[in-house]
Amino acid sequence: MYFDPACPWAWMTSRWLLEVERVRPVDVEFRVMSLAVLNEGRDELPETYREFLKTAWGPVRICIAVEQKYGQKAVRDLYTALGNRIHPGGEQRGPELYAAALADAGLDPALAAAADSTEYDEALRASHEAGMRPVGTDVGTPVIHAPGPVDGETVAFFGPVVTPAPKGDAAGRLWDGVLLVAGTPGFYELKRSRTIGPIFD
Repeated sequence: MYFDPACPWAWMTSRWLLEVERVRPVDVEFRVMSLAVLNEGRDELPETYREFLKTAWGPVRICIAVEQKYGQKAVRDLYTALGNRIHPGGEQRGPELYAAALADAGLDPALAAAADSTEYDEALRASHEAGMRPVGTDVGTPVIHAPGPVDGETVAFFGPVVTPAPKGDAAGRLWDGVLLVAGTPGFYELKRSRTIGPIFD
């Protein structure tokens, strides 16, 4: 799953995928995309979203710094630590949150400094591109790359956008259905208007 830690909908999907791991033979890897990178040069964005994107650079840079220092598996722990504070915790993104989340994950809190550094941007953009290339730029996060219906084939898709995150067998059934439609040649979209926001439980 390609995620941006700032996105509440990606957070909901990530918690669903962790539940899927319990009921299906799935091993989830969490990789970084960036809403800030995705929206570079888009002049039509609302001012509130522009402000949101200004603080979205920090967490993704830190995730890349952690990946480079500790390896890909550490990103999973950091994402959970960041997400718990940002989403159900309602904390503001900033240096104190980043250092605390790194400590929560057993990682070096000094890596919080990566939030304001461009040192990791090349690797960040490469990760973002790897995630978004198969789905295009008309979507955001979450993006999932999963096994396709043909051995060795991968299908990639945006979503699912779901709240609250399904638990138990309901999580498994949603996974089965998502793979079924995403693996259908020529299938592109299922959508309906969202009437509620993320439910963090």
